[in-house]
Order: sequence, then C-alpha cells, then structure tokens
Amino acid sequence: MTQLFTCWTAEVGAADATRVGGKAAALGEMARAGLPVPRGFVITTAAFLSHMDGVDPDGAARRALGALAADDLAGIARAAADLRGRVVATGLPPEVASEITPACAALGGGPVAVRSSATLEDSAEASFAGLQDTYLAVRGTGVVLDRVRACWASLYNDESIAYRRRQGTGEDGLAMGVVVQPMLDPRSAGVMFTRSPVTGDRSVVAIEGTWGLGSALVGGEVTPDSFTVSKVTGEITGRRVGVKLRVHSFTPNGPGISATPMAIPLQRTPCLTDDEVRALARLGRQVEDHYGAPQDIEWALLGDSPGRFVLLQSRPETVWAGRDRGPIASPRAKASDHVLVRFSRGL
Repeated sequence: MTQLFTCWTAEVGAADATRVGGKAAALGEMARAGLPVPRGFVITTAAFLSHMDGVDPDGAARRALGALAADDLAGIARAAADLRGRVVATGLPPEVASEITPACAALGGGPVAVRSSATLEDSAEASFAGLQDTYLAVRGTGVVLDRVRACWASLYNDESIAYRRRQGTGEDGLAMGVVVQPMLDPRSAGVMFTRSPVTGDRSVVAIEGTWGLGSALVGGEVTPDSFTVSKVTGEITGRRVGVKLRVHSFTPNGPGISATPMAIPLQRTPCLTDDEVRALARLGRQVEDHYGAPQDIEWALLGDSPGRFVLLQSRPETVWAGRDRGPIASPRAKASDHVLVRFSRGL
C-alpha cells in the first residue's frame, strides 16, 4: 500500500512522525524492530490537511485558536466547539475515502480500533496522551470514515488546545494521522514504565494491568494490579493485587464493548502470572533498549501464553525525563513555590 493518504503501519518508523503522527510512527518503529505490534494501516497527515482545506481553507480558524491565551478557557471552548463541528460536518475528500475503503477491506472487514495519532504526540518534551480520541469496536467502512473525522476533530478538544497554549505550541504545522487496527479481545491489558513513575528509579520496570481491555484502567474504573521487576535480576520485587470490580470486554459477534461487573473469583486474582510479568518486563526492556530511553508502554495479552503479548503504544517517559533535563543549580525555595506532578494517561 504505497499511496498518498494511507500506508501500512510496518512501512513507517520514527522518522515519519510528521507524515503519520507520533503514535503511528512509534508503532511502525517497533514493528520494524521485530517487536510484537498488531497489524494495521495509517491514514496519513496528508489526508487530514486535505480535509482541512475544505473545513478552514484560509487557516483563519486555526490561527484564531493559536492566538488565544492559555487561561481564556471560555474563548477556547467557543472556538474549539465551532471548529470541531465543522471538521465532523464536512464530507471527506473523495480521494481520501477511496483509499480508506480498500484498506479496511484488506484488514478483513471486521471490527476495528480507530486511534488518533497527532504530530505532536509522544515527544520527549511533552505528553499529549489521552487528549485526543480513540474509538473501539468500530464496525463498517462508513462508520470508520465517520470516526476518522471524529479523531481529526479531537485535535481541537478544549483540553488539547489549552495544553498546547500552556506549552507555547502554535497551531501552524499541526496535523493528525489515524491508526486503524483490527479490534483485539485481550485476556489482560495495561501499561508499563521502564523506570519507576514514583521514584524515577531506572533499575526497575513498573507494570500495571487489569482483566480485559485496558480502557477500564485508563478510565479509573478498577484498582489495577501492580508489579515491580528488577532489570538487574529479573526478580519481581514488588507486587500489589488490586480489587478489579469491573471489566471491559469485546465480543466479536456481540454488541461491541461491554462494561460489566468482574466475576467475584477474579476480582482479587492477579491478571498476570509471575512468568507473564517477567516476560512482559523483558519485552519492556527490549523497547527501552531500542529507543535508548525510558518508555511509557501500553500492552495487551491475547491468550494464556507469555508469548502472546502485543504492544499498542510506546512513548518517551516524560515526568522524570523532564526532571533529568532540569538545571544543575536551582533557585532557593520560596514559600509560594508549587510542585506539579503530571502523570500520563492513555488507550
């Protein structure tokens, strides 16, 4: 698939972030490195820009967003809602739709996940995780096309715009790719940090997980299981079994995503065996070794074998990386100082 508006995930890599967005570039980079990444295709940023030529031909709406102050929340809300509405209401350029339709068929025509991949996503300097939209269990090409526009519109979510203003990032050159992958039905899923998100310790891998889809964890509906694994010995040095009262599941021939009470025997049962925890930590180290920096990784386990792990995303860890880049000499503390700690959220 070598076309202007679509490409296979495995055809891109880290150097293609401006063409496909951060998430897609990371997925392609991991696939090229031989890491387990689900097959999928990407709708490139060229498709987004073609669509925006019809939505905002002279760029006036986007320039107006870029001129708003970070604390002008009411102004951001008004302008963002207007632009999102126009993005969703404007029909896709026919040449874009004509590439997406056969790509969906090539994936098998079944339910898919449609995931935003903005060009500013997943950088080492800032984390936009969770600020743009993802849609799960999308059925039918027509609905995929609608969800693609909804992903594009989410680039102009209020929180995303306000974050860009706080970061001093303008709207010029901003674009979004979209990743489309077959919908997975994992046994367990979660996140993994290749350094401790609490202490910054680089000698450990920190894993959180739950039964079923990771969306229950991301949405705060469960207290996840947590594991800490030593990179030096491979030993599980920390363990906390959460009370997982809810589970998000995907039924291929059913209604799609369901959120139901977790079976009582599994609520306090770890979602990973010790062998699976160690295998996942080794996989996390492979990702870190490939990138040469600590990573924030989303994972899923598709069956009962440790070899059935797949990686859904990897981004640079930003909380402790930002502190590592801080000045060697710091100003003396003042009573008015505040310490803000921001943890990433994602799927």
